[in-house]
Amino acid sequence: MKKAKLDEFRHLLQEQMDQLLREADKTVSDMTDETNNFPDPTDRASLESDRNFELRIRDRERKLISKIREALERIESGDFGECEDCGDKISEARLKARPVTTLCIECKTEQERQEKIG
Repeated sequence: MKKAKLDEFRHLLQEQMDQLLREADKTVSDMTDETNNFPDPTDRASLESDRNFELRIRDRERKLISKIREALERIESGDFGECEDCGDKISEARLKARPVTTLCIECKTEQERQEKIG
């Protein structure tokens, strides 16, 4: 892949990671700053439900941040855009849709088919 394209993907991934980290910081700040005291059990339950939902989202984002870091490492090592199963190039359209992917569409489709069977 050409250097200009790699730089484009590096910038895209870095922006995405920065956004996720800002959201995580905001969540931590919001949760530590909250001094709400809800004497009503329904209000308290609603707050806890909202917090649990927010934490599940942040956990998924934490995993995505890890995948973004791995993709940035692949850019640096020269492996970005290569399928880890078959070694073929991953299409640019697929990389634009999911820049953290490590599988070409054919290998991903096969992986999902195997998961359905197994």
